[in-house]
Amino acid sequence: MTRLYPVCFHRNLLHLLWFGGCLGFLAGAPAADLEPLILELPAPAFKGTPKDMAVDPEVEPLSDTPRPPMMVPKGLLNLAKGKAVTSSTGATGATTAQVVDGDKEGYDTSAFLMKKGTQWVQIDLGATSEIFAIVVWHAHDVVKIYRDVIVQVSDDPGFKQGVQTLYNNDRDNSSGLGAGQDREYFETAEGRLIDAQGVKGRYVRSYTRGSTDSALNECVEIEVYGRPAP
Repeated sequence: MTRLYPVCFHRNLLHLLWFGGCLGFLAGAPAADLEPLILELPAPAFKGTPKDMAVDPEVEPLSDTPRPPMMVPKGLLNLAKGKAVTSSTGATGATTAQVVDGDKEGYDTSAFLMKKGTQWVQIDLGATSEIFAIVVWHAHDVVKIYRDVIVQVSDDPGFKQGVQTLYNNDRDNSSGLGAGQDREYFETAEGRLIDAQGVKGRYVRSYTRGSTDSALNECVEIEVYGRPAP
């Protein structure tokens, strides 16, 4: 199983623009052909972190500033919108369609709800594509940290071969997919933005294993920005 992790991460826009050539190199495009990825975000559902909430020091601090945009090749589309979604729970149709319907609000009415344990949702992009960014939203109505957030891409719908792991914060391997090196984070209206570095694949799978708020799993929306593979 191949694991890909971001190599160009900068905390302010000035650094992003300055090092835009780095992402351009990864994407096979010169810096002049890059543009900021502009995301349509839902309204924040909470502010601040409860003082009585015990937080592991390995968890990313909750930021009070907007996330800087990621630089990506020009002309990318959200390939996930309206595509077929399946789930480890066996749910299909209108229920799983919530994951790609454009509704990113933080409340449970906007979320596809799954039972306890490690669960996943999977999007079929319809064809092998070049993927440069994936954004995952879980329910963000209250302050919570989702466990074992793992995002993978493959051309195999069963994810048995050719699996490429783009994000994995399951540091103790409790979901059995390998120990990850990414950090847990507070779920917010910004979602989790993942640099996919132009990886090729048809299927995108996103896992969780409950949260600090509930043992249940709630996936609100997934966007996949890319273009048809050459």
